[in-house]
Amino acid sequence: MKKHYYLGLNARRRHAWRHLFMIGKKADYTALEEALASRYGGTAVLYKNGRTGLAAVLKAYFNRGDGIIVNGFTCYAVVEAVKEAGLTPIYADIDRDTLNYNTAALDAAFKASSKIVSGVIVQNTLGIPVDISEVERFAAKHGLMIIEDLAHSVGVKYTDGREAGTVGAATILSFGKDKAVDTISGGAAIFRYPCKGRIKAPAVLPQKSDALRARFYPLFAGMVRGLTYIHLGGVLMRILLKLRFVERSADNALDMKRTMTKAQAKEALKELSHAQGVDREFYLVNDREKCLMELKKAGYHFAGYWYEKPISPERYYAAAHFPEEHCPEAVFVSEHIINLPTFYRPEELKEARRIIKKYMIRGKNG
Repeated sequence: MKKHYYLGLNARRRHAWRHLFMIGKKADYTALEEALASRYGGTAVLYKNGRTGLAAVLKAYFNRGDGIIVNGFTCYAVVEAVKEAGLTPIYADIDRDTLNYNTAALDAAFKASSKIVSGVIVQNTLGIPVDISEVERFAAKHGLMIIEDLAHSVGVKYTDGREAGTVGAATILSFGKDKAVDTISGGAAIFRYPCKGRIKAPAVLPQKSDALRARFYPLFAGMVRGLTYIHLGGVLMRILLKLRFVERSADNALDMKRTMTKAQAKEALKELSHAQGVDREFYLVNDREKCLMELKKAGYHFAGYWYEKPISPERYYAAAHFPEEHCPEAVFVSEHIINLPTFYRPEELKEARRIIKKYMIRGKNG
C-alpha cells in the first residue's frame, strides 16, 4: 500500500505552494463581500475567523441571557461564540444516521431549558443537510430565529432544493482548516435580517505572526504527516506548537477588531465559486483506536479527523458543560466515529474502507 503524504488543506501540493505565495489586494475584500451578499442576500462582513463572525451575529440579534439551541455534536468554537455573545448554549441530541438533530430533539431541548430560548443554530454536520423545513416549522411555532453555520456546508442543497445559507436570519462561514472553503483561517457573516444596532466591520489586519502561520501551515502539516510514518510526526508537531509556528484550530481566538488577510479573501473568493460542501464520509466503529492503528499501518493518517467528545476538542470539553445524560446519541457517536479526511482522492480510500468495514457498526455515504 502506497503511503499518502497529503496536506491538511483541501488541496494538493501544488495548491499548497500557491497558498504560500498568494498575494491579495484590498479590492479582494470588496469582491468577496459582494459575492457573499449576492449569493446569500444581506450585508456581508469579513472576520478573522468563523467563531468571531458567529459571535457578532448572535450579539446583533439576541439579548444577553437568552438561550440558543445548538447541535449536541459540534466544535467548541460554536460554544465559545455563544458564550462571548452572553447567551447560553442549549444542546439538542442528534440522530446517529445524520449527526443532526430532529424535531423531537429540538422539542426536548426547548422544554428542558430554564432559559428563554430565542434561536437555533443549524450547522449541517459534516455537510449532511438537516431537514430545514422541519426546523423552520419548529422555529415558527416557538418564535425562534434561525442562524445557519456553513463551516461544513457551503454549496449544500437542502432536500427542498434551497441552498444552505439562504434560509435563516444570518449565515456564518468559517474558512478554517479542512472546511468547505479552506484558507486555513478567516470567516464571514451575512446579516440577512435587520439588526438591533449598527453592524461594525473589523478594520485591523491580522497580526503578522498569524498571517505567516496561515501561509506555512500546509507545508508544516505535510512534513508532520510524512514523519508520522517513522514515528517522528508527533515530535515535530510538539516543536512547532512550542515555537508557535503552528496554532491549533480551536485555539484561534475570537477577535472583533481584526479581519482576514487580503490573500485569504482572494483565495476564499476563488474557492467559493466551486464549493460543494465538505461531504465527508463517516463511519461508526468498534475498537476505534485499533482501527486507526491499522489504518496508520496501511499508510493513512486519520488521527484528529473525528470528534473525540460531543464538544471537541477534548481539552475544552469541561468548559462546555455538556449534559451527557440528555444527549446519549451524541455521546455514543463521539466514542465511535471515524470521518474520512477530505484531502484523499476517492480511489485512494478503497483500502481504508476495506479496513474500516471490519470494525464498522454503521456507515454513511460509504
